[in-house]
Amino acid sequence: MTQGTEESVETFGDINLTLGMLNKEDNISKEDIYSHLTSFIQNTDILDDAIVQRLIYYASKDMRDDNILREIRMLAGEVLVSLAAHDFNSVMYEVQSNFRILELPNEFVVLALAELTTSYVSQSIPFMTMTLLTMQTMLRLAEEERMKGAFCIGEYPSLEKFSKAIYKYVNHWRDFPYPRLDANRLSDKIFMLFRYIMEKWAPMISPMQTLSIVKAHGPTVSLLLHREDLCEYALGQVPWLLNQYKNKEIDFHVTQSLKQILTAALLYDIGLPKGLKRAIFINLLHQVCRVQEPPVKENETEASSCFLVLAHSNPADLMEFFDEQMRSNNEVIRRGILTLLRSAINAEEPKLRDHITSIERIVKVVMGDLSIKVRNSTLLLIQTMCEKCYIEAQEGWPLIDYVFSQFAMSNKNLEKPMKPNSHEDEKGEKSVRETSLEVLKTLDPLVIGMPQVLWPRILTFVVPAEYTGTLEYLFNIIRILVMAEERKKRNATESTALVISTGAVKLPSPQQLLARLLVISMLTSLGKLPGAGAIGLLKIVPEIIHPKLVNLWKERLPELLQPLEGKNTSIILWETMLLQLLKESLWKISDVAWTIQLSRDFNQQMGSYCNTSIEKKFLWKALGTTLASCQDTNFVSSQIKEFLTAPSQLGDQRQGITSIVGYCAENHLDTVLKVLKTFQDREKFFMNRCKGLFSGKKSLSKTDIMVTYGAVALHAPKGQLLPRLDQDIISQVLFLYGQCSQILGMSVMNKDMDLQMSFTRSITEIGIAVQDAEDQVSKFPYKEVLLGHMLDFIRDEPLDSLASPVRWKALIAIRYLSKLKPRLSLNDHLNILEENIQRLLPLPPLEKLRNEGETDKDKEHISFLYERSLDALGKLLRTMIWDNVKAEDCQEMFNLLRMWLVSQNEWERERAFQITAKVLTNDITAPENFKIGSLLGLLAPHTCDTLPSIRQAAASSAIGLFCIKGIHLEMERLQGLQEGLRCDEVEVQIKISSKIAKIVSKLLPSEEILMFLEETLDGLETLNPTCTTACGIWMIAALKEQGAALEDQLLEILSIIYYHMPVLRQKEESFQFMLEAISQIASFHVDAVVTNLLQKALPFDRDTKTLWKALAENPASSGKLLRALIDKLENRLEDDLASMDAISVACAIHEVVSTGTPVTGLYPELFSLLLKLVSCTLGQKMPTSSLSQRRRVMQQGERQQIADPCRLSATTLKCVQAQAMKEGLAKESDEGDNLWPLLNSPSTHHIGVCALARSMAVWQHGVILDIMVQLFSSLTSSSENYRITGTAFFSELMKEPILWKHGNLREVLIFMDQSAWDSNATLRQMAIRGLGNVASGAPQKVKKHKQIILESLIRGLYHLARTEVVCESLKALKKVLELLTDRDVSFYFKEIVLQTRTFFEDEQDDVRLTAIILFENLATLTGRRWKIFFAEEIKKSMISFLLHLWDPNPKIGTACRDVLIISIPFLGLQELYGVLDHLLDAQDLPRARDFYRQFCVKLAKKNQEILWILHTHSFTFFSSSWEMIRSAAVKLTDAIVINLTNQYVELLDREQLTTRLQALRQDPCISVQRAAEAALQTLLRRCKEISILL
Repeated sequence: MTQGTEESVETFGDINLTLGMLNKEDNISKEDIYSHLTSFIQNTDILDDAIVQRLIYYASKDMRDDNILREIRMLAGEVLVSLAAHDFNSVMYEVQSNFRILELPNEFVVLALAELTTSYVSQSIPFMTMTLLTMQTMLRLAEEERMKGAFCIGEYPSLEKFSKAIYKYVNHWRDFPYPRLDANRLSDKIFMLFRYIMEKWAPMISPMQTLSIVKAHGPTVSLLLHREDLCEYALGQVPWLLNQYKNKEIDFHVTQSLKQILTAALLYDIGLPKGLKRAIFINLLHQVCRVQEPPVKENETEASSCFLVLAHSNPADLMEFFDEQMRSNNEVIRRGILTLLRSAINAEEPKLRDHITSIERIVKVVMGDLSIKVRNSTLLLIQTMCEKCYIEAQEGWPLIDYVFSQFAMSNKNLEKPMKPNSHEDEKGEKSVRETSLEVLKTLDPLVIGMPQVLWPRILTFVVPAEYTGTLEYLFNIIRILVMAEERKKRNATESTALVISTGAVKLPSPQQLLARLLVISMLTSLGKLPGAGAIGLLKIVPEIIHPKLVNLWKERLPELLQPLEGKNTSIILWETMLLQLLKESLWKISDVAWTIQLSRDFNQQMGSYCNTSIEKKFLWKALGTTLASCQDTNFVSSQIKEFLTAPSQLGDQRQGITSIVGYCAENHLDTVLKVLKTFQDREKFFMNRCKGLFSGKKSLSKTDIMVTYGAVALHAPKGQLLPRLDQDIISQVLFLYGQCSQILGMSVMNKDMDLQMSFTRSITEIGIAVQDAEDQVSKFPYKEVLLGHMLDFIRDEPLDSLASPVRWKALIAIRYLSKLKPRLSLNDHLNILEENIQRLLPLPPLEKLRNEGETDKDKEHISFLYERSLDALGKLLRTMIWDNVKAEDCQEMFNLLRMWLVSQNEWERERAFQITAKVLTNDITAPENFKIGSLLGLLAPHTCDTLPSIRQAAASSAIGLFCIKGIHLEMERLQGLQEGLRCDEVEVQIKISSKIAKIVSKLLPSEEILMFLEETLDGLETLNPTCTTACGIWMIAALKEQGAALEDQLLEILSIIYYHMPVLRQKEESFQFMLEAISQIASFHVDAVVTNLLQKALPFDRDTKTLWKALAENPASSGKLLRALIDKLENRLEDDLASMDAISVACAIHEVVSTGTPVTGLYPELFSLLLKLVSCTLGQKMPTSSLSQRRRVMQQGERQQIADPCRLSATTLKCVQAQAMKEGLAKESDEGDNLWPLLNSPSTHHIGVCALARSMAVWQHGVILDIMVQLFSSLTSSSENYRITGTAFFSELMKEPILWKHGNLREVLIFMDQSAWDSNATLRQMAIRGLGNVASGAPQKVKKHKQIILESLIRGLYHLARTEVVCESLKALKKVLELLTDRDVSFYFKEIVLQTRTFFEDEQDDVRLTAIILFENLATLTGRRWKIFFAEEIKKSMISFLLHLWDPNPKIGTACRDVLIISIPFLGLQELYGVLDHLLDAQDLPRARDFYRQFCVKLAKKNQEILWILHTHSFTFFSSSWEMIRSAAVKLTDAIVINLTNQYVELLDREQLTTRLQALRQDPCISVQRAAEAALQTLLRRCKEISILL
C-alpha cells in the first residue's frame, strides 16, 4: 500500500506540473501536453477530484479559445470528453454552461457535446431534450460553414451522433437505469432538426458537406421510422439518399446509411413501397455489379449485407427481381447475382428456404452461358446449395448434371479447343474443372432431398469416358448412397430412399457397369483412388449387376481385397485376380446372351482408353476372357474373324489381337486355330490383301499372326496343346518366319528387327508352354534348331551398341529352350554361356551407349535394354549352372566369370557382379561338394569396389554363397547392411564390409579357410586400394572367428603369409594387414610371442617396433599385452636396481602405449614402476655389449642419443603420461616439454619429479592414492636416488587437502621430518618443501606439529653451503608462520628474525626476496615480548630496505616498500607515511635522490639517531655488486649528510667518508660517479657551515 501511495503522489505531482505548463502561452507544448493527457486519463482508473476540476477548466477554456490552433482545440475537447469517465456531471455541466438558448455556441462545444452523447449514451439521454431544444434555436443563427458542420454537415456531425444515441435508447430503454422517458419528445426534436436541414441546407451544400448529411441520414431516418406518424416522411427521404450514388468516395456511406434504414424497417416491420423497393434493388445491384469500373470492396460488402436484409424482409420480390436481371445476358450482373445468392444461402436465411424452386429456376437461366466466370460462379452456387440442402428432388437433377457437364466441357476445351486458348482462357478452364471436382468432392449425398435427386441417375456418369476424371468422387457418392440404403434395409422392412425412377434419363446396363468397373479396378494396382472406388462399388452393388453374383462376390471380393490392405499389389497379380473373378462370375451367371452382351460392351468401350494405358491392356484380356467363357462357338468364331479382318478397332492391333485370341484359346483352342488357319490361307491371296489396302483398312501381317500363335500356345490348355503343337503351331511359326525371310523366293538372313523380335517372342512363349507341360513331353524335337536361330540373332548384334532388344529377348528364349528335353552336355553349356558372355560383357560403358541415343527417350530406352539384357544373361547362367548336379561342372561354368570379376574396367566388373548376384540367389541349392571358400575370397573384397552397384552385388553374392550351401544367416540384418553399401564414403563402405565379414566368417567351413586366405592374399597384391582394404578386413575377420580352430593349420597359414610378404612389403596398407593377421594369430598365443620379442636387441629395430605396435593395436591382445609387460617390469625391479631386461620391457611398453592403448586401471602401477625405473637408471650408461652389434648399422648421432637407459625410461614415462592426459588421469605439466630433460638429468631430477607430481590430476584422487601406495616404499628405499624421487614427489602432494583427507600423509610427514636432517642437500630441500606445503594441504597439522616443523625449517636456514636449501626453508617458514600466532613462535622468534636478516643481501634474488617478505610477515608475530627487539632489528635492517627499493629485481623493490610501511609504527615514525605514500601512488619510482632527501628531512626532524644508524650502515653498500644499490647508497648518504645536525656532522669520520667517495668517483657506472661527486660537494658544504659556526 505504501508503494501505491508513493506512486500516486508521484503521478499527481507530474499532473500538477503539467497543469502548471498549461498556463503558459506556448501552443506547441500544449499540443504535446493534451496528446499525453488523453492517453493518461484513459489509462488511469482514479484521479483526484481537484485535479479533474482543474483539467476540466483548462480543457474547456482552451477548447473555446479562438486564438488557439484548431488542432489544439480538438485535442482539448478530447481531453474534456475523456474526463467524463471520472466526473460526467462536471463535464456535462461545463459543456451545457457554454451551450445556451438563442446564443450561437463555439463549434467545438457542439462537437464535444456530440462526442459525450456517443460515448456516454446512458448518462447523456436525460440531458438530450434540453440539448436538442437548445440546438433547435440555434439552427437559424448558424450561418458560418463551421457551425453548420458542427451541427450536421461537418466532419463530425452532431445530428448523426444524437440520432444514434436516441435510436439506441428507443430500442433498448429497458437496459437504462432510470424510468422510461418520452422517446417521442426526443424524436420530435430530431425530426424538426432533420427537416430544417433537408429543406434549407441540403439543396445548396457542397459534395463534401453532402457526405456529412449522408452519414447522418441513415441514423436519423432509422430513428424516425419507429413513429407511425413520421414513417411516411422518413421513407420519402430515401430517394434523396439513393440519388447520392454519384461517386465512389461517398457510395460506401450511402450504402451504410441505406443498410441502417433497411434494418430499422425490418425491425419495425415496415413495408417498403413497390417503387422504392425496386429503386433500392436496382441501386444496390449496381453497387455490386458495376460494369465500367470494379466496385470498391468495402462498398460491395456493405451492399451484399443490404441484400441479406432484403432477403429476410422481401425474399419473393428479391427472387423475382433476380430472375428478371439474370435474363439480361449481362455477364457482370449474372456473376453478381450468383454471388449474392451464394452469400444469402450461406447466411441460412430461414425465409429464403421457401423459395428454393425460384433459386433453382434462376440457376437454370444461366446454364447455357459459355462465359468461364459465369460457369465458375454457377458451380460455386450449386456447391453451396448442395451443402445447405437447397436442392429439391423434382428440379435439382439439372444442377447436378450441370456439374458433370462443366467438367467434361472444360476438359474438352483444354485438350481439344475449337480455337487456340489464351493463357487467361486456359487458366479459367482449369479453374472451372477444379471447381467442378471440388463440388463433387464436398457433395454430401445424404443431405435432405439429395438421395432422391441423385439415385439412380448418378449412374449415368459411370460409363462415359468424358467423366473419367470425376470417378474418384462419383464412386464415393454412389458408395455412400448404396450403403445408406443397405442400412435402411436392415432397419426397416421397406426402403423409400433409393427409388429406381429414372424419368427421361437412360441408365447404363448391368454389363456396361461391370465392364467399366472391372477396367477401372485395374488402377488399384497403381495406387489410384478411382481403382479402389471401383472395386469397392463392385463389392456393394452385385444385385445391380446380376442377382446370381451376390453370394459369389460376397465370398470372393474380400479375398480379392485382402492383398491390397495397406499396400499396392503387383499389376500382373492384380490383373490375374480380376480376370479370375470375371471367369467365376460369368460361370455363375451362366447366361449366353448376358455374356455375349458383356463382350459387346467391352468392345464398345475400346475407344475410351489410350492404347498404352493399363486399362486398355486389361480390356483386351477381359474381352478375351469373356469370349473364352462364352458357350456360343459361332459367336466366338465370328468375333475372332471380325477382329482379325478389322483389327484397327482394337487400337494397337498386334497387342489387342494377341491378348484377345490368346485368352480366348483357354476354352476354344480348336476354334481359334481353325479361324487362324482360315485367315492365314485367305491372306495368301494377293487380291484379298489388295482389297484391304484399297479399302483403307489395315490388316494383320504374317509377323502379327506369328506372335498370335505364340500367345495361343501360352494360354492353351496343356492337355490339348501338345497333340497340336508341332503341326498346327511350331510348324506354322517356322513357316511364317521362313516366308518373311525370303526375297524373291530365296531365303536370306533377315535383319528386320520386328520380325526377329516377333519370332523370338513366339518361340519364348512356346518354350514356356512346353516347359509347363514337360511332364507329358519326352523330347522337344525343335530344341536344337530354335537354339541355333537364337544364337545367330545374338551373334549378329554389334559389340559397340545396344539399340535393339533382340539380344535381350533371345537370351530369354535360350533360357526357356535350354530347360527342355533332351538335356545339353557340359561343353554345350560352356559354349552357349561363353558365347553370350562374350557378346554382352565387353560392351562399352552404359553412358557411352546412352550417348548414341538422339533424344532423352532414346537414352532411356537404351538404359532399359541394358538392364534387361544383363538380367536375362544372369538368369540364363543361373539356370544352366544350377541345373547340373556335379559340383565340378558348376565350378567350371562359374569360372567363366572369373576374368570379368577382376577386370581392370569397372563397367565390365559391374556387369560381371550383377550377373553373379543373380546366379547366387537364396532360392538355389548347390551340389553337395560345391566349395565356397575360394569364391568368397574372390567376391567379398569387392564390397568396397568403386561403384555402389558392384559393392551391393558383391555383398549379395557373398551372402548367396552361404545360402546355396544351406547355411542359415541373419538375412534381415545382412540386407540392411547391403543397402548401406550405396554410400560413396569409403569409411562407411569399409565399416559395412567389416560387419558383413564378422557375420559370415564364423560360418565359413574351417577346412576351406586356407583357400579363402590364399584368395584374399592374392587380392592384397593385385586389387585397387579400397578392395585391398576389404581383403585385409575379411582376412582378419576370418582369423578372429576361426583362429581358435586353426592350431593344426597354423604353420601352413604362416607359411602362406610369409610367401606373400616380399610383395606385400611394397604396399604399405597390405603390409599392415599382414601384420594384423600375425597379431590375430598371436592373440591366441600371446605369452610366447611377447617372450620372443623381448629377446630382441636394444634399441629395437623398425620391424620389432612394428610388431609390438601391431600386437598393441589388436584389441584381442592389447589388454593382456600391457598387463604381461607390467608384471615382467615389476619382477625385474624387485631390488630397486634396473637391469637391461627392465629397459627392454620399458621400450616395449613405449611401443604399446604409443599406439593409444588405454592405461586406465593400470596407470597407478605403470606410472610408479616407470618413475622408479627412471630413478634407478639415473646416470647409468648402456652396456657396451648390448650396443656392439648395432653400431655398425646406426648413425653416430642416433647411437649417442639412444645409449642412455634413463632417457629410454623417461621417454616411456612421457608416453604413458601423454596417454593418461588423453584419458583424463593427468594434466599438462607446468614445465611443458622441459619436464623430461629435467627428469633425465641427475642435477635437476628432483625438479622434474616435482613438476611431474604437479601434473597429477587432483580430481582423480583415487588414482593418486593408488600411486602414493605404490611409491610409499621409496621414502625408505636403500637407493638414495629413489628416496630423492619419492620425497620430491610427496613434497608436492603435501599441499593437496583432498589427499590429506583420503591418504596416509601423516606417516609421510614423519619421513619428511627425518629427511629434513639428512646429509644429502637435495633430499633435505625436498623434505623442507614438503613440510612447508603442509600449510596448504593440512593447516591443522601445522599447529599440531609446529615444534618439529619449525625446528626442521630453522635448521635449514643454517645450511649456508646450499642456498636452495635456505631458500626452501625461508619459503616454508613464510607459509607456516602465516598459520601460527605470536605465542606459537615466541620461542623461535628471535632466531628466525636474526637468521632471516642475514639473507637480505644474498646474491640470489629468490633468497633475498623471500627473506624480505618473511621479515614483513614476522612483524605480525612480535607480541609484547619481542616488540622492542624487533624494533631494533628494523633499525639495523632499514638501510637494506631503503636501498633495495631500487633493487635490479622490481619484485624486491615492491617487497621493500611494503616492509617499510609495516616497520614504521615500530619506530614511531608515522610522519614518514607521506613520503612512502608517494611511492605507492606513483606508477613509476621517483628519483632516488629526491626520495631520500624527503625521507631524511622527515626522519631528521623526528629521530636523528636512526638517521645516524643509517649512515653508519651505509658504508658496506658502497662496495655492492649492484650498480643501482651503490648509486642508491651514495645518494642516501648525500641526503643523510644534508639532514644531520651539526652535532652529528662533527661525529662524522670525514676522512674515511671522503676517501670512499673519492674512490666511487672512479666507479665504472656514471650514475655512481655523479652521485659520489654530489655527495662530496654536500659534505664539503656542511663542513664549511660547521667551520663558520665554530
